[in-house]
Amino acid sequence: MTTAEGLDTDPDWEYRPLRLPPGITRISAATQLSIHAEYSGWELSRVLLYSDGSRKIWLRRKRSTPGLPNIIT
Repeated sequence: MTTAEGLDTDPDWEYRPLRLPPGITRISAATQLSIHAEYSGWELSRVLLYSDGSRKIWLRRKRSTPGLPNIIT
């Protein structure tokens, strides 16, 4: 999977794109991503930094087995 468009076709992973506007510091961006990782199970897949300072980020997580509820422990 070399292109961002190909991310949606991966049967083992689900992807969530995020867009962070310019002016968000690296520390703020890292904090937001840490929250997604800690509470929703997402991990960083890819980051694009644009010349205007905005970032496009793809998070991923393993797809859960259909029919089984997510158990919180």
